Amino acid sequence: MTKSIVLGAAAAAVLTSGVASADLSGNVSLTNNYIWRGATQTADQAAGQGGLDWSSGGFYVGTWVSNVDFSGDGDGYEMDVYGGYGGEAGGIGYDVGVITYQYPVTPEFNFTELYASGTFNMFTVGANLTVDNASGNTGGVFVEDDLYVYGSADFETKAGDVSVYLGSYMFDNDGAAGVGEVDYIHYGASLSKGDFTFAVDKNDIDETVGGSTADNVRFTIMWGKEFELL
Repeated sequence: MTKSIVLGAAAAAVLTSGVASADLSGNVSLTNNYIWRGATQTADQAAGQGGLDWSSGGFYVGTWVSNVDFSGDGDGYEMDVYGGYGGEAGGIGYDVGVITYQYPVTPEFNFTELYASGTFNMFTVGANLTVDNASGNTGGVFVEDDLYVYGSADFETKAGDVSVYLGSYMFDNDGAAGVGEVDYIHYGASLSKGDFTFAVDKNDIDETVGGSTADNVRFTIMWGKEFELL
């Protein structure tokens, strides 16, 4: 959820910035649970997060950091670096780019994706394709050609900004020996009011992670702040 918000903010910044101007902004957030693509990344524990974004004339680059804990034993932190281009054509907003997920303490988890999304009115659809898996984990779950697709509907209400979303993660090694059936879907909804975001998420992952069932319904509360640096 958090990374989607950060990338969405970066895309929005390039759509509103002039060709001759450049913007540098930062963001910080605290959340009771770091949820990404419907799954906890911190073994249902809290996370502190933050990033920087630079944009000019449709182009943007940025970085974002969060603590992670996949196993329940502590796995250090995640550092994302991304860059892309956002614009509008025929009334449809678009965003294309590349993002690499780096885990300095556990580099076997590193991977890189290409992404693209389109927005029309209140609806957004997009896809992320894994193009590099630095761990060379050819026999594991996460490998090259994994595909994640998603859609969302975002609208304003008197209570705040509402987002309803659905995603599907399709792994290239799904069904392989020693891997099993690992494809999954997830869905959820969030409400943002001021600096706070409240969300509920559910997935259909059939396993236990860090002593907790992966497909539990999870409620999150996040405080986040964006600020201009230039």
